[in-house]
Amino acid sequence: MFVSVVGEFSQDDHKMAAHELFRQYGLKEIIADVFETVSIKENTLARLKRDVDRITDYYDTVRFYQFPVEETLVITSLSKKKWRRTLVRA
Repeated sequence: MFVSVVGEFSQDDHKMAAHELFRQYGLKEIIADVFETVSIKENTLARLKRDVDRITDYYDTVRFYQFPVEETLVITSLSKKKWRRTLVRA
């Protein structure tokens, strides 16, 4: 599964912690604050999301773009400490 992660962080320590976390999970930084991987499993991705939730606060925003999930693009976002999920079908 292809996963791209985009983060906007309110504090530098949150940004550094998130970047280190993304690297630990095998994501590579493509451009500033954008990470990608093509080799992550669903259960590992779920763990990553829990870990991201733990290190962020109300003012941080993180978006996960996943493809394919049942032949759809899934955009999962964490904003104001709430998760939202959007399905984009062809």
